[in-house]
Amino acid sequence: MTSSGSALTRRSVAGCELCEHDGQGAGGALVLRGPDWRVIRPVDAAFPAFYRLIWNEHVAEFGDLAEPDRVRCMNAVCAIERVLRDALAPAKVNIASLGNVVPHLHWHVIARFDWDSHFPAPIWASAQREVHPDARSRLKVSLQALDEHVSVALRRLV
Repeated sequence: MTSSGSALTRRSVAGCELCEHDGQGAGGALVLRGPDWRVIRPVDAAFPAFYRLIWNEHVAEFGDLAEPDRVRCMNAVCAIERVLRDALAPAKVNIASLGNVVPHLHWHVIARFDWDSHFPAPIWASAQREVHPDARSRLKVSLQALDEHVSVALRRLV
């Protein structure tokens, strides 16, 4: 059940990649773990300023969360977006919750730049250009500093 007691969820589901990789954040660097959600930074050379907020309990759809949980979730997503905008001044921040491949509620928050390999297309489209120097070196702050900024912003919400 979610922290608000929704009967629509179960703590974890066998075979769910995001339930089974709870400890280190499922496919990335764990930035912060709270009681309701955790945030990781996937290791992606083309999109280094990419964060994923994962709801800890197995929920397939955002609407399955109780209203207080939805508010806490979106406040965390917005906090990540604000950090990316303030620290990096990207052309755009993409926010998506798809769940087509892994039906466990998670949000993608991705800083996008007019120089990135796919811009203005989604990151899941075909690349439109090569990026030189590499994307990570083009960021205004280091990934370590960016992770710390995200962690500080999110700790206020936990």
